[in-house]
Amino acid sequence: MPPLRTALLQSSGRLGDTADNLTALDEAAARAAQAGAGLLVTSEMFLTGYALEIEDIARLAEPADGTSARAIGEIARRHGVAVLYGYPERDGGAVYNAAQLVGPDGARLANYRKTHLFGCFEQDAFTPGDTPVVQADLNGLRIGVMICYDVEFPENVRAHALAGTDLLLVPTAQMHPFQFVAEQLVPVRAFENQMYIAYVNRTGPEGEFEFVGLSCLASPDGVTRTRAGRGEELVFGEADPELLRASRETNPYLRDRRPGLYASLV
Repeated sequence: MPPLRTALLQSSGRLGDTADNLTALDEAAARAAQAGAGLLVTSEMFLTGYALEIEDIARLAEPADGTSARAIGEIARRHGVAVLYGYPERDGGAVYNAAQLVGPDGARLANYRKTHLFGCFEQDAFTPGDTPVVQADLNGLRIGVMICYDVEFPENVRAHALAGTDLLLVPTAQMHPFQFVAEQLVPVRAFENQMYIAYVNRTGPEGEFEFVGLSCLASPDGVTRTRAGRGEELVFGEADPELLRASRETNPYLRDRRPGLYASLV
């Protein structure tokens, strides 16, 4: 099975301008396809921007099968590239910080709602999701999805490891002064859970926040396979099933677990 070439779109898009962000996504998908990528991953809340007023988040939120979802399905189909994008999802009276995976044929494969909301801003704007492990199959790999702060909880990522996730996609809005998460924590999570992690950040100032970029693809051997800088950038990395298999044979963490000792964690 060949590696899955993965494109990481480090960008904040244009705040509050869904149409412009769809155009930027279309252009990035074209570049990703031209570079041989089978998957394009965007940042958290890419569709609308992150640092919005709560009423604007509510106004711009769309259902998982809404107008923008259909437009992104067409972008994916036209370029033959799977797309994972962050957006505010409306479901009845609730608004979720969500991420949706669309296949290269334009079909919706998975929709995830952020389970761990960061700070007062997110807790006031969103309803927390209640499904920790969301997965789909793509190019022979089991793909998992979570969002930003979720990856900082070891239990979350371990749950994905136990469910067989091979490549964990993490759109994020990671800000100063927490860049150590991108630089140190994410590669450790990949190593201790024996998976690839694509961590894709926003960049630059936005409202009261300063996003630090530093998007990366970390591999199960703890190596950062690709790393973006601090600005707008499209970078590429390979999720290699053969490296994954070899690393899992060598690393004993999951085999040596003793779950009977961990009851106090819950």
